[in-house]
Amino acid sequence: MATFVKAQVASLSASIIDFLTTLVCTQVFHAWYLLGSVLGTTAGGIVNFMMGRNWVFESRERRMHIQVFKYILVWTGNLLLTTAGVFLVTHYLHVNYILSKIIVSCTVGTGYNFLMQKKFVFI
Repeated sequence: MATFVKAQVASLSASIIDFLTTLVCTQVFHAWYLLGSVLGTTAGGIVNFMMGRNWVFESRERRMHIQVFKYILVWTGNLLLTTAGVFLVTHYLHVNYILSKIIVSCTVGTGYNFLMQKKFVFI
């Protein structure tokens, strides 16, 4: 249970970075919301990997490049699911992109990321 709670704290931290990056890109630099979402997901992914490796799963794997490779595979799935979800919810359901990102990120984060990191990346 402690690992799950720590994973949620890491996820929340990464999400804050993700959302701040997305908002700065879209609101300050007037980037297209999907570009902002991709850049936010990238920044959040870096934060989440570092916290996951060093704090959540306390990985002792000395060959970090193997975990980076596995994480990139999982992260790519996350990026595709999140980007597609944000587009579908925003475009077809006419939900504001910020609310769309919150809904999709929470769904993907708990239903995909935690399990993949625990069972595949940081084993």
